[in-house]
Amino acid sequence: MRDVLEVLEFPKVRALLAERAKTPLGQRLALALAPLPQEEAERRHGLTQEALAYPYTLPEAGTLEEAYQKAQGGARLSGLELLKSAQALEEAMALKEELLPLQNLLSQVAAGIGDHGAFLAKVRKALDEEGAVRDEASPKLFAIRRELKPLRQQILDKLYALMDRHPEAIQDRFVTLRRERYCIPVRAGMAQRIPGLLLDESESGATLFIEPLSVVKLNNRLQALRLQEEEEVNRILRELSEKLAQDPGVPGTLKALGLLDLVQAQAALARDLGLTRPRFGERYELWEAFHPLIPNPVKNSFALDDHHRLLLISGPNMGGKTALLKTLGLAVLMAQSGLFVGAKRALLAWPDRVFADIGDEQSLQESLSTFAGHLRRLKEMLEGATPQSLVLIDELGSGTDPEEGAALSQAILEALLERGVKGMVTTHLSPLKAFAQGREGIRNASMRFDLEGLRPTYELVLGVPGRSYALAIARRLALPEEVLQRAEALLPEGGRLEALLEKLEAERLALEEEGRKLREELARAEELRRRLEAREARHEEERAERMRALEEEVRRRLLQVEAELKALKEKARVGAKKDALRELMALRERYAKKAPPPPPPAELAEGQLVEVVSLGRQGRLLELRGEEALVQVGPVRMTLKAKELKPLKAPEAPKALSTRPRREVKEVDLRGLTVEEALLEVDSALEEAKALGLPTLRLLHGKGTGALRQAIREALRRDKRVETFADAPPHEGGHGVTVVVLKS
Repeated sequence: MRDVLEVLEFPKVRALLAERAKTPLGQRLALALAPLPQEEAERRHGLTQEALAYPYTLPEAGTLEEAYQKAQGGARLSGLELLKSAQALEEAMALKEELLPLQNLLSQVAAGIGDHGAFLAKVRKALDEEGAVRDEASPKLFAIRRELKPLRQQILDKLYALMDRHPEAIQDRFVTLRRERYCIPVRAGMAQRIPGLLLDESESGATLFIEPLSVVKLNNRLQALRLQEEEEVNRILRELSEKLAQDPGVPGTLKALGLLDLVQAQAALARDLGLTRPRFGERYELWEAFHPLIPNPVKNSFALDDHHRLLLISGPNMGGKTALLKTLGLAVLMAQSGLFVGAKRALLAWPDRVFADIGDEQSLQESLSTFAGHLRRLKEMLEGATPQSLVLIDELGSGTDPEEGAALSQAILEALLERGVKGMVTTHLSPLKAFAQGREGIRNASMRFDLEGLRPTYELVLGVPGRSYALAIARRLALPEEVLQRAEALLPEGGRLEALLEKLEAERLALEEEGRKLREELARAEELRRRLEAREARHEEERAERMRALEEEVRRRLLQVEAELKALKEKARVGAKKDALRELMALRERYAKKAPPPPPPAELAEGQLVEVVSLGRQGRLLELRGEEALVQVGPVRMTLKAKELKPLKAPEAPKALSTRPRREVKEVDLRGLTVEEALLEVDSALEEAKALGLPTLRLLHGKGTGALRQAIREALRRDKRVETFADAPPHEGGHGVTVVVLKS
């Protein structure tokens, strides 16, 4: 008997999930996904939700896993394999540091990533960025390579000098390697000029590769050193491989990376298919549910609860009944496996077991027919189902005599109702539709059919049994009327039920039309209600707008004290600091309480000179925005109420002003000031820089004891005008200068 996961097409969901995994670890977990304990399933839902909200980058865990398994098997890894493993572990540790501050489910998974600092330190010391073993990897290797380099050069020098003494015997002036020994190309027939050992010859025989006797001992020494170097390199790589195999944190790191990959794949699947996070309860209730494997699916809403535990779905063939069964079953399996489900909202019970009798199942070996296969699965349901089980039965009563099939099917439905199970059942049998009509615990439903277009709509209609539409379709296809009338006369009791269903459907359609008209009337009434609420809210909105305008006006008026502030700062520098502070506060209060500006002028035009009455300054009008205007006053652009502007006559045609703010780095020297004086200077400088549109501000406070620097930085942390700050580069002041980046 086929597994319920296969019957409900869950392996196809696993395949889609594996396609979105980025590592072999995640792919294996995806392909092995199955229902989990409820607590773990809900945890996976939370992880998926967090992965949707916080994307992260995974290291190359597949390379790490492969190298770790080889090292565990005693293999010596290459330098490149070790280097890639170290990079993956380093990226894993960086991911852990990134996720831990989130303090959520993702950070709990990331906590399983181990500390691989000891292994990483050894790899960094032993290997370069290409994976080659460094000279400094061991004292022995360093000594060998220190001797190798000059020895090679000595051999080369001797060979080139020999070739220069006998140019007539040399085919080409170059040194080459044959049999791992340095030699030179000599013309055939001239070998007697250069005594030595013949190592090789060219394919044509015109060139002999000879190792001169003068370098034989040097080559011997070089070969011996090479063997020692190779042995030492292999020893170092073997030691690093053993270090990786013995790292106790690698299994936990691989497990954590695999799960992080899986939940990221689950998030991608939910995003791509439009899935939603389910909730668990005591009933099944899905809004706009759909089958996630069907392209452009029709969405339906339904519920199974204590009042309607079974849903009996009828209707024409190919109408979507089986797909609806699989929609519910697949949603339950996906939710139990930690996946999101195909619905706008989903409340699902947690069944102790899902029973599914969907599709044919014949067994030639056991001489079982399709009907016998159905009976086997139904027997299993009747024996094993509990009130917490979910049953999905497709085409109940099919495959045998309709009268006997209907009687047996009704008895099965009664037994399932007695057991209190919940589920969906599809059928074509009219007696079952009559049985379900008005009976407690079971509810009729049907799949809508477009008789005009002779096609199913796949829409679920609750409370109404479905018709087979056999005679209706035959009449639409223009079968002879006498044949149709004879067929209607031959209809048994079930056929008369079909006629009754046709009448009920006509009444239902009429009620739907009436409901549509009522909804239109309700929509018009709702629109009138919204208009009334909007009118009532308008006064409050206008009041709020006036308050916002007043706050903006106060803020702008504070900016006009820029010149006075500069004078006060100079006064504070030369001595009278307390007097300057008192004058500053009085100045702010005076401007904040000024009377409102006069009414706006009748005519304003973009580009003309204007006087900003509240500031007593002249500027140029750049843009009109309804009741507001953008004005350039010196280097500053500001948004003002149009009524605050007074047009001026310009002696010449206005020149276009640059609307780009001046970008420069402002510097404030705070050295020698007290903390109170310095904070006042900083506040003024920030206000000025914000008004001028400066991106950065340099604060020179010196190093000293660090008290002034600390006080300034505490103030900057609380200041909403500050994006970030940091020490200046060493060549620009270092710890004695704080560079402030202002919010744009």
